Amino acid sequence: MKIDNYRNVEPQKLMDGKILKRVLIGPRDNAPTFVMRVFPLEPGANTPYHTHPWEHEVFVLEGKLKVKAKNREYEVEKESFVFVEPNEEHQFVNIGDIPASFICVIPNSGGE
Repeated sequence: MKIDNYRNVEPQKLMDGKILKRVLIGPRDNAPTFVMRVFPLEPGANTPYHTHPWEHEVFVLEGKLKVKAKNREYEVEKESFVFVEPNEEHQFVNIGDIPASFICVIPNSGGE
């Protein structure tokens, strides 16, 4: 069993440090199926617009995000959840004045 505070996990800097990624649970913990990550985004920061063959399960912890998909945009905020299907184009943008963060769960096949 692993129990800890996510702030104790060393963050990986992405997008020139505008995005941090903390891998909370994954292959290093012998998790056989899923990887759980937390992404804090500073105001105005965004993930790349991209697609891949695995799904995402996302839960918004704080802030307000725009979720971009092919031909669609949604606004979500704290306590919202998002399911991104395999091969679905997507991007998360912090549209608020405060930091936003979300939990993102992917299958181990998606890496960390």
